[in-house]
Parts: sequence; C-alpha cells; structure tokens
Amino acid sequence: MLQLQINVNPADNNSYSSIEEALKVALELRQKHGTNDTITINLAPGTYHERLTVNIHNLVIQGTSDNASDVTITHGDYAQAIHADGNKYGTFRTATFFIDADNVTLRNLTLENNAGAGVKIGQALALYADGDNLFFENCRLLGRQDTLFTAPLPPNELQKHGFRGPKEFAPRRNQAHYYKNCYIEGDVDFIFGSAAAYFENCELFSVYREELICGYVAAPSTPEGRKIGYIFNHCRFTSDCPSKKIYLGRPWRDYAKMIVMNSYIGEHIYSEGWHDWDKPHAHETIFFGEYNNYGPGADISHRAPFVHILTDDEAKSYDLSADDDTDKAYIFKCLA
Repeated sequence: MLQLQINVNPADNNSYSSIEEALKVALELRQKHGTNDTITINLAPGTYHERLTVNIHNLVIQGTSDNASDVTITHGDYAQAIHADGNKYGTFRTATFFIDADNVTLRNLTLENNAGAGVKIGQALALYADGDNLFFENCRLLGRQDTLFTAPLPPNELQKHGFRGPKEFAPRRNQAHYYKNCYIEGDVDFIFGSAAAYFENCELFSVYREELICGYVAAPSTPEGRKIGYIFNHCRFTSDCPSKKIYLGRPWRDYAKMIVMNSYIGEHIYSEGWHDWDKPHAHETIFFGEYNNYGPGADISHRAPFVHILTDDEAKSYDLSADDDTDKAYIFKCLA
C-alpha cells in the first residue's frame, strides 16, 4: 500500500498554496492509484480562509504542528443568510468543513465557523461529518449554534425544507465517529446528529450567549434499534456561563441515546442534567445515562426522572477505551 503525501504551505513555492488545491491533487491520485492507498495532506501552520468539501476516501488531513491552534480553517456562512438560490442557507449548507467520505482522519488542526452568535445568525456549522470510520484527534471545533453535525440526518424532517443541503435526499446509513483529545465549543445543541460517536478525553465548552435562556451541549438523533448514540468518556464539560444554565443533552429524535461517564461536569449544568425537549412520550424510548462523574454539576440527586444511572456492569459495556491508544479500529468495531 502506498503512502502518498501532499504538502500545503502558502509560503513555500514547492508546496501547494491552498487546501482546496491539495484536495484536487488528492482526487487525481485516488483515481490513479485506487481506493486502498492512504493519502495524507500536511498543512503548514497558518490560517486558511477556505470552505471545503472532502469526498475522498482513505484520507488524512493533519497540521504539521502538535498545537491544533497553529492550523485554522475558517469560514462564516450561517443559516439566516440568503443563499444564491434566493432561499436562506438553513443549517446544512453552512459548514466550513464538509466530509462526505469514509475512513477520513483529521489531526492537529482547528475548524471554525466565524459567523458569530445571536438570533440573527442562527445555525452555523464548523464541521459536517458524514462518513463511516471518521477519526478526529487533537482537533478544535469552534462555533456557536450547531458547531458539529454528526451525520446522517434523521429519516424525516420536521419542517419543510429543514434538511435543505448536500445530503437532503441521500440514503441514511449508520456511521461511527471517534473524537479523541478534542476541544469543541458552542452554545445551542452544538453537537448533534445520528452517528454513533465516541468522545474520549475531550473538552466540551458551552459559550455564554446573552439572549440564551438555556443551552444544550448535545442533541442526538440516534436511529431506532441502535444501542449506541453518543458516549462521552473521561471528558470535561466546562463553560463561561453562569451556574445552572446548560443541559447536558436533549433528544432531537425519540430514540436518542447519550452516555456521560467518568467525566468532569461544571457548575453551569442544571441540577436536572437533561431536558426532554417537551417530549414526555419519548421518556420510554430515549436513553440518557450517567456514571461516575464528578465536579459541581455532577450531583445526581436532582436529575430528571428519565435519566438512567448506570451500574458498574452497564458502564463496562459503554467504556470503549482501547488498550492501545492508536487502535481506533477497536472503537469503530464497538460502535458498529
């Protein structure tokens, strides 16, 4: 198997000047060498003002520095803006970085939607992750409302044209994502979607928003019949919000599943911990669970009645930490 390397450095005449240019070259290499060869795009430190689509399987995009802040990919589309077609962008056409491929790894970089906050901005994705076996290591995802979408979309939209975007009519398929040592920030449902996603040693930072009555870290839409939705293990839930203003999660769809375990929970989390999105009928179908958390927001004595406190045996089945830190295949196998 070949290891194909592409370098991006605007300051170096022997490298490509943009990530978009490098992706075009990577596509040519893929067509020449086949789908089993890994292609790696190496990004020199700098800020890249680009809106990107990745549709190449078996691809690695990584910063050449170990500091994720040294490489930033940034753009600023947002839901309330008017698209060239005369309609509002909506949520799913705003992504700074759109992955539409399997076996993609991002490492040592920052993805940012810089549209800003506020009711006039609306949703603004930093990352639209649509693919199986997606791996994110030492990445920063920066945005406000709807920072990270873990595809696929739910089967049906609740509002007409609510899914307008690149995968609106695509078949829905199960996917596994793994986020390791990442920092993700936002304010309203800033992690959402239907993928089975495992977050290990990540920081989830809820950003203060003046007009925000309350916020939510995550809104899973786990498909019916899947055991695993979101798992946050050995993570940190932090914020600059006042005390008791944020919920850990709420169900975007009725079979949502999310586990928070072995994690620090800050004082910004409501005593109830979780919200049912005014769906009392979903109490019997959702699974929101906690285990062995700590910090001022981890007190479970006043948790919502539909929250499940895991037993030791139950927790073992959700703890997917690999013995070998580099063995992401283990995580994907468990999430499948």
